[in-house]
Amino acid sequence: MKSLYPTYDVIVVGAGHAGSEAAGAAAEIGAKTLLITMNLDAIAKMSCNPAIGGIAKGQLVREIDALGGLTGIVADKSAVQFRMLNTSKGPAMWSPRCQSDRALYSKTMREELEKKDNLYFRQDNVVDVLTTNDGKRVTGVKTSTGQSFEAQSVILTTGTFGNGLIHIGETNFGGGRSGERASVGISGALEDLGFEVGRLKTGTPPRIDGRSINLDKLEIQYGDEDPAPFSFLTDSLPFQEEQLTCWMGDTNEEVHDVLRSGFDRSPMFNGTIESTGPRYCPSIEDKINRFSEKDGHQLFLEPEGWNTYEMYLNGFSTSLPEDVQYKALRTIPGFEEAVMLRPGYAIEYDYFPPYQIRRSMETKITEGLFFAGQINGTTGYEEAACQGLMAGINAARKVQGDEEFILKRSEAYIGVLIDDLITKGTEEPYRMFTSRAEHRILLRQDNADLRLTELGHKIGLASEERFERYKTKNEAINKVHDLIADYTVYPEKMDPMLEEQGTSTLSQPVKAKTLIPRPQLSIYNLLEADDELNQKVEAITTDEDVLDQVEIQIKYAGYIEKEFEMVEEMRKQEDTLIPDSLNYNKINSLSAEGKEKMERIKPETLGQASRISGVSPSDISVLMVYLNN
Repeated sequence: MKSLYPTYDVIVVGAGHAGSEAAGAAAEIGAKTLLITMNLDAIAKMSCNPAIGGIAKGQLVREIDALGGLTGIVADKSAVQFRMLNTSKGPAMWSPRCQSDRALYSKTMREELEKKDNLYFRQDNVVDVLTTNDGKRVTGVKTSTGQSFEAQSVILTTGTFGNGLIHIGETNFGGGRSGERASVGISGALEDLGFEVGRLKTGTPPRIDGRSINLDKLEIQYGDEDPAPFSFLTDSLPFQEEQLTCWMGDTNEEVHDVLRSGFDRSPMFNGTIESTGPRYCPSIEDKINRFSEKDGHQLFLEPEGWNTYEMYLNGFSTSLPEDVQYKALRTIPGFEEAVMLRPGYAIEYDYFPPYQIRRSMETKITEGLFFAGQINGTTGYEEAACQGLMAGINAARKVQGDEEFILKRSEAYIGVLIDDLITKGTEEPYRMFTSRAEHRILLRQDNADLRLTELGHKIGLASEERFERYKTKNEAINKVHDLIADYTVYPEKMDPMLEEQGTSTLSQPVKAKTLIPRPQLSIYNLLEADDELNQKVEAITTDEDVLDQVEIQIKYAGYIEKEFEMVEEMRKQEDTLIPDSLNYNKINSLSAEGKEKMERIKPETLGQASRISGVSPSDISVLMVYLNN
């Protein structure tokens, strides 16, 4: 029966962080897009902690923004506190993070999406994926109301809703988040198409009435005095008067003893939960079980927004029975009178091992079908959002007959994440870390716009305003860099400053560029010491982002140059494509494990093949010879 509704170019299923970015990108590029979600009032809902960014996650958000995505803009508009993490380390490790107003974030994302001319909404539950008779090409989706919607590309971003099962102690019930029903049907439909399905687990802590906490017993944590926004388009942050504060506390042995008293009723320990949770964000009961030698674990009390007293207890994720949660909570110093608004819980959900997708996020089994977010085995808003962005871009480009848009490992953390998922797979929720990126000195949060905005503009996602800002900034960086490289400084001007900063003085005039690599100095020290240099720089720009970028480029020039050399060495492998039809079992010289792993994953390039666990260097040499013949 023909659908009642018009045909769309792209349908996005799910409106979490992946779905929001996917729908926004596809519509912005020009595809007629339908976003189907079970609850239009929960678009981009922060189901776990009320924060965006963090270690490596902040880099992902900056990259999303540089390409023209929405997460950075929405984070800035709904932020209550900003902090730059890891500033005691080198700039490759700096990571922005903000606390968000949970309700305002969701509201703002919906407002941003509603500005998209090509984007349409539908509140419904998708239960089936429609395909051609052979299952090789997607044609649309079917919902629980019995309606069919046709499209050339479909993006599934089901999050934790796919057969979601919530656990609180010995109680469990179906749900995608607390208070929301699970989505049932899609997993079965995908299995019928030949997809492998697995189960993962994540969790969340109890929410607390902030008025009931004795904050005097906790350590206060302020935001940065001069906060840096996420978006390269944000000129000022909309804080009402001042940033909200967070607080830090700790568990102790008494708290641990209370928690242990409920282990016999814990779904984690009594066999009720069999799936794997995130290793790097374990529940509190998992932490005290695995690290029994520790007598305390750090907790962070985080505000949920400007106009609510509800607070999030980061570090206390749990699925223990509610009575145990409550008693343990009230044993924490400062929480003796704590009122619990919502108990913590664990949730199990379906995911599809990501060797089944391509670098474009399109599935290998069904053409036109894309996966993004937790359906691929990741955890975190930021990991989901960047996948959604890439899926939205490529779903739209596929409809428009354009080439796939792929980011390499050397170009973006987004490229690292997608490549890791496909080549290494994941048996636990995947979380991004700076250590996962071998070229992290090139992939800094501060230069995401310089790396990616031109690419985003080329594909029609980054706006003209964003592109003009990028060009202006890039031009200023080059001019200041050239000025610093050519400008001569003299001992009589520099020596007083050099002595004050605790570094050796000059015996003769030198180029200003030669002083900046000294660890005691910054570009600002030179500008303060030499008024003529300062005036010349101010004639070009007063933008501190430009000056910071010049300083980083000069100070770390040697490391950056080595990284570029490594990238160039790897480029040939990354650019060597492997035909989809290649039968590895017919290449006799490959190892048995190499054949099995590559036949299963079907790497798209020689470089990708080289990163598959179990594929040896000799296998790559054999494959290289085979491809060249």
